[in-house]
Amino acid sequence: MNPIHQRTRIKICGLTREADVDAAVAAGADAIGFVLYEKSPRYVSAQRAVELARRLPPFVTPVLLFVNESATNIVAACAAIAGATVQFHGEETPEQCLQATQQGARPFLRAARIPLGDAGVCFDLVKYALDYSKAQAILLDAHVDGYGGGGQTFNWSLLPPNVNAHLVLSGGLNAANVIDGILAVRPRCKTLAVDVSSGVELSGPGHKGLKDPEKINQFVAAVRAADQQLAEMSKHV
Repeated sequence: MNPIHQRTRIKICGLTREADVDAAVAAGADAIGFVLYEKSPRYVSAQRAVELARRLPPFVTPVLLFVNESATNIVAACAAIAGATVQFHGEETPEQCLQATQQGARPFLRAARIPLGDAGVCFDLVKYALDYSKAQAILLDAHVDGYGGGGQTFNWSLLPPNVNAHLVLSGGLNAANVIDGILAVRPRCKTLAVDVSSGVELSGPGHKGLKDPEKINQFVAAVRAADQQLAEMSKHV
């Protein structure tokens, strides 16, 4: 495994407004996620994703999230957004992922839906990472009804101690728990990134997809604090 003090990269997902894209970029996000799944409350059309992605500066990656979408539609959406990464969040097989990304020419993430509670120990993440070895990273999300983590966390301590893959921790993260999540998962993989959506949204009903700039800044600050803790720990290893 690589040294544990590497910088944790940050993805803010489910953005629907220009102001939120700007706030995430200003806070230091490395990637911005757009949900192109019509059943999601954070859904944006491919054209809307194009409009929002135009606001991104160099070296901030647009990520397009799909759920069981056709390869034709995925290829078309990606062609309109330079530098986009694909996130597969449904039941896509390794072969379907490769087909939709033109045999891996476009980078992609594959979501692993980890069961909640003690059932998480039954998920074979090592095998899953091997099956999707062409993915740039495996994104870990809580397995709830529908697709997406539903703002819930799974039991990080049940993950395998060594996973030969880049991982993205997702599912119920916020500024209050992301430090614990990074400390628990970072030593288990090649590198770790984090992905937040509901944890940086405005409070109250009807606010899914509407981000809170203050919460975004608090989340980024917490991630950096976790990195500092890991750096300090590595001095004593």
